[in-house]
Amino acid sequence: MAFAMEPNLCLNASDDQIAGILSASRTIAVVGISAKPERDSHRVAAYLQEAGFRIVPVNPGLSEVLGEPCYPSLAAIPGAVSVDIADVFRRVEHLPDVVEDAIVRAVPVVWFQSGLRHDGAAARAMAAGLKVVQDRCLKVEHMRRKER
Repeated sequence: MAFAMEPNLCLNASDDQIAGILSASRTIAVVGISAKPERDSHRVAAYLQEAGFRIVPVNPGLSEVLGEPCYPSLAAIPGAVSVDIADVFRRVEHLPDVVEDAIVRAVPVVWFQSGLRHDGAAARAMAAGLKVVQDRCLKVEHMRRKER
């Protein structure tokens, strides 16, 4: 699946590619999830869980979120758990490390939430065969397609 290059050279998935990613995905690792219900990462994960996705919380400071065991990193998720998307809520300087973990873990999609862009990390992910979504909210994108 080829990715569109926006005029500013930002690497990102197209709307059609996002629709394909969402329809093909069942398990989402929420990297940087918070246990606080008022935080975006928690609200998005709760929505996804309610929408039927399996969520796998990732945060080194937590042991459980939304009734699911929480792992310190993508690499720490047991191999028997197949992860379709790494939905990332970490600060931009941490995105390259998350991408490296996603490559090693063979997560097919890295999704940088709204406000998160890192073209270097995106290029690295794409070069390794991963799909990339940047600066878009997974919850918003799912809701938008559900309404159609």
